[in-house]
Amino acid sequence: MTEDRAKSRRVGSLLGLWPFVRPYRRLLTLASAALVITAAVALALPLAVRRVVDSFEDGDLVLLDRYFLAALGLAGLVALGTGLRYYLVTRLGERVVADIRMALFRRMLGMSPAFYERIMTGEVLSRLTTDTTLILSVIGSSVSIALRNLLLLVGGLVLLMLTSAKLTGLVLLVVPAVIVPIVLLGRRLRRLSRENQDWIAASSGSASEMLLAAQTVQAFTHEAESRAAFDSVTERSFDAARRRIGTRAVMTVIVIFLVFAGIVGVLWVGARDVRGGAMTVGELIQFVIYAIMVAGAVGALTETWGELQRAAGATERLVELLAATDAVQDPPAPLPLPRPVRGDLRFEEVAFRYPSRPTVSALDGVSLHVRPGETVALVGPSGAGKTTVFQLLLRFYDPSAGRILLDGIDLRAMARADFRRAIALVPQDPVIFSATARENIRFGRPDATDAEVEAAARAAAAHDFLMALPEGYDSPVGERGIMLSGGQKQRIAIARAILRDAPVLLLDEATSALDAESERAVQQAVERLAHGRTTLIVAHRLATVKRADRILVFEAGRIVAQGTHDALVAQGGLYARLARLQFTEGVAAE
Repeated sequence: MTEDRAKSRRVGSLLGLWPFVRPYRRLLTLASAALVITAAVALALPLAVRRVVDSFEDGDLVLLDRYFLAALGLAGLVALGTGLRYYLVTRLGERVVADIRMALFRRMLGMSPAFYERIMTGEVLSRLTTDTTLILSVIGSSVSIALRNLLLLVGGLVLLMLTSAKLTGLVLLVVPAVIVPIVLLGRRLRRLSRENQDWIAASSGSASEMLLAAQTVQAFTHEAESRAAFDSVTERSFDAARRRIGTRAVMTVIVIFLVFAGIVGVLWVGARDVRGGAMTVGELIQFVIYAIMVAGAVGALTETWGELQRAAGATERLVELLAATDAVQDPPAPLPLPRPVRGDLRFEEVAFRYPSRPTVSALDGVSLHVRPGETVALVGPSGAGKTTVFQLLLRFYDPSAGRILLDGIDLRAMARADFRRAIALVPQDPVIFSATARENIRFGRPDATDAEVEAAARAAAAHDFLMALPEGYDSPVGERGIMLSGGQKQRIAIARAILRDAPVLLLDEATSALDAESERAVQQAVERLAHGRTTLIVAHRLATVKRADRILVFEAGRIVAQGTHDALVAQGGLYARLARLQFTEGVAAE
């Protein structure tokens, strides 16, 4: 895949930006008009200069003054048009790139976990920042400069021909010599640009991963190895950039030398024509100015060509992400979830394997029925498939066989956002955002009042420690809740779920980081919350699930036993063995 993309040889990839430019066609038209007018006026300036120079010989001061005023007026138009073009094009570029960033973020935010098993989050962030910044420089500058210089090149060549066909023919002899290195070195430049961007993305991914795990890196004194890994990727990025810069520099040297060598030769011939009376001094100066314009246009096009190549690579990447297919998608015509939601859950012969572990069955023919309002606990050793049940219930993944129903409707037949609104989740590793404690709790229901937020915090046994913070509920908790303990994070996550007030409640080791006193308080809150709601609880600590209406015992992706705590202990087997291991040591909650 990467190799195929690296072989891309077309700046035409930039056409992938058209869907984002199209809504602003009016702005584009105005910018294009300013561009054309500015180029046309710039091409008219040498004509005025020629008139001024030739008027010296006539001695007509009035005519001379008029020519100077005309030249000054043209210069003013060029300045005004250039400023207008800059404003319009830069505004267009900023608007388009902002739209691209928002579209990419919306797309990536909705992708399932299966997508992020294939790509690092840091790489996505690199696309969102580095690649879009590169595209901004192209839309807001390079494309405009390229088009302006293309107009100057074409117009200049036409006017050169009208000024002196002989000298223009000599100039055109240089063109093939200029085009050949642009084409040959341009291909290498494209490949190196793409490689450079690949390594920049890899560098961002590596940095993101290590910085998010900074405490773990430090705890295991892995700083040197992490730095070495990041340095290696960064150096490879630099090496690709160095080779790209070197190639572009060589191309620039060759092209500029050939262009100006051709101009010197043409001037030599032109000077001899003036001496021979074949052309006037004004005509020669006009030809020289046009020749310089054409040479400058070629040089500028050479410079911007490299930028366009880099932007083409960035555009390919962004278009790939925007067009990326997700294994989990909403149906074209989703069925509505009946209201009110009863919370009737069914698994019918569900089998599932994670994409990253296709040979290992996470669930193998699981069938279960959770009645509305029932509290069901899922227990078993790590890796038995308990959390996978939650992953499938939230439709982060789709089962490879069987189906999952909520109130009699297959989850795959509904819009994910529709049925997810009926579910509240407390994950094993609670996610705390870099905001205030109040905003973190309100994440469960954005329209909740402060009183409702505080009531949820009280129910989750979080009120006391929140009030002890410097600014109470309005205290910032740091990135990923770094200012909170593990138990405090879990209580905020529980408060968030309580505030959501959903008919289906999923608790994944929700009290694993709590002390005995807090766990008892939270357990009582959960019991009150679970009343009248369908509740699934994943727990390794069996003391937290003894009061469940039913306990399902998972092993190797299958349900091997189910019943109440007392019945399962009496049956013997895996649950009884787990109970002996835990309760013989004494459970603080008992």
